[in-house]
Amino acid sequence: MFSKTCQYAIKAVIYIHKQSLEGKKVGAKEIGQEIDAPDAFTAKILQILVRQQVVGSFKGPTGGFFVDKSHESKTLKDVVMAIDGDGLFHGCSLGLKQCSEVNPCPLHFEISNVRTKIIHMLTVKSLKQLAEEVGDGTTVLARFA
Repeated sequence: MFSKTCQYAIKAVIYIHKQSLEGKKVGAKEIGQEIDAPDAFTAKILQILVRQQVVGSFKGPTGGFFVDKSHESKTLKDVVMAIDGDGLFHGCSLGLKQCSEVNPCPLHFEISNVRTKIIHMLTVKSLKQLAEEVGDGTTVLARFA
């Protein structure tokens, strides 16, 4: 469902949230190790997430990536939008230019129902809530277990 880049981004953001809940900032190298992603690729993903204000960062010896109150309401949808754009949420799944409620493609109404469910799934919990679930063991990401 998500691009590999988006999968890494989701894991990275949850990891950053988890560390921030413990009062820690984390570096790109540590994040890359935790999510099993190449360091340079991780750094590029993190730059996008900072630019899109999904996470924050400070440079310097006490710097790193973090989240604070301004990021508390961010959801998986924010990560998906930052990395993959809005293609998952809009447009014709068959690539037709004129697909709409009035002029639907053969998949239009089924895809519309699926998109509604996906949007709900991506927005029902904040990234902070997902990180709390990882932190208390309710859910896991393979490297966090």
